[in-house]
Amino acid sequence: MSRLGASFRAGKGDGREDMNRSTASAFDQFDFSAIEDMDPSLSEGHRVVYDRECPFELRVQSEAGPQEVGTLEAIQCKILVLGDESNPQHVRIELTSENDLFFHYTHSLDESSFRRMQEQQKLMIDFTDYVTCVLKMLNSCIKEPHSFLAVFLMHTDGNARLDFIQNMEYKFVELLSCDFVASPEEVVRHQITFRYNSTKSKLSLVQSRLKDVNGLVKSKNPSLLLQMQKQPGSRTGGFR
Repeated sequence: MSRLGASFRAGKGDGREDMNRSTASAFDQFDFSAIEDMDPSLSEGHRVVYDRECPFELRVQSEAGPQEVGTLEAIQCKILVLGDESNPQHVRIELTSENDLFFHYTHSLDESSFRRMQEQQKLMIDFTDYVTCVLKMLNSCIKEPHSFLAVFLMHTDGNARLDFIQNMEYKFVELLSCDFVASPEEVVRHQITFRYNSTKSKLSLVQSRLKDVNGLVKSKNPSLLLQMQKQPGSRTGGFR
């Protein structure tokens, strides 16, 4: 496990600079902060330091039978910290899926539980480096999916484990394992409600902005608006 410290200790960053810049710039003008502040995940004072989709290999392990063949799926990974990011009091990782709204797993860790994890896995990092370490591993799975793997093993009792594995060509090296648990039904219900209302509110803001743009183009250059409305897939016709 010494490779963990060597491979991931250097450098910090949240990976958000790697998002598609053109998509990000298109939404820069919208202020979604009021919507995002309603996230139930923030109710205990945590704040989000990472929120990104990552390719996971999902596997199901039943107690009676063999492990099922894994399926590749994009899983939304949200890292939250309580306190300062460089010296957190508590770290929580939430996993959700757009393909299954009821998929919701949580990894929760404080300094005391990290020490047990550190001893069991012989980790060469401290608790203050944990968030950066996990963040960098997730980004590596996104950027180099053939070299870095995220395998999520789910048990029928609700427990799960996320294994970060590096493909060294001649062997696979397990870098870090994080224990997860399926969230209670009430938590899942609140999360689904928030995601629905959040999407609905953001769509409303975007549609309102589109209507304003259409009105401006119509007043300045009506022929351009007509040309835009004739383009395949155009939705501007609904805001005349």
